[in-house]
Amino acid sequence: MSAPSLASAIKSRPWLAKRLMPLANWYANAAGYRKLGLRADDLIPEESEAVLLALKRLPEKEAYDRVFRLRRAFQASLAHQLLPKEQHTKPEDDYQYLSPIIKQIEAEAKERDDWDSVVISKKA
Repeated sequence: MSAPSLASAIKSRPWLAKRLMPLANWYANAAGYRKLGLRADDLIPEESEAVLLALKRLPEKEAYDRVFRLRRAFQASLAHQLLPKEQHTKPEDDYQYLSPIIKQIEAEAKERDDWDSVVISKKA
């Protein structure tokens, strides 16, 4: 199950989104994952079944790019160096590629559980 998010509540109020955007950009830059060439979805732990299934559903090129980014970041981390500025992830390239698939899998699981718990009763 993914973590709860206030993103939809913030996006539905444009004035709030406009006020929080500088803070959000500062936080993303301070987190440091972009300086290692990673995207935000690369940081999702692979411990749950939903995430593992979502990784299997990724297109082949996206899965390859993800592994490349993780290996490059791991190598940079071992060397205690950041990537050169031109290899940093740009904010426009930092989009969600795994989260929508995880949400879809969780919705499928919920629907499956709902259908499994359906009680059929005979009409009298």
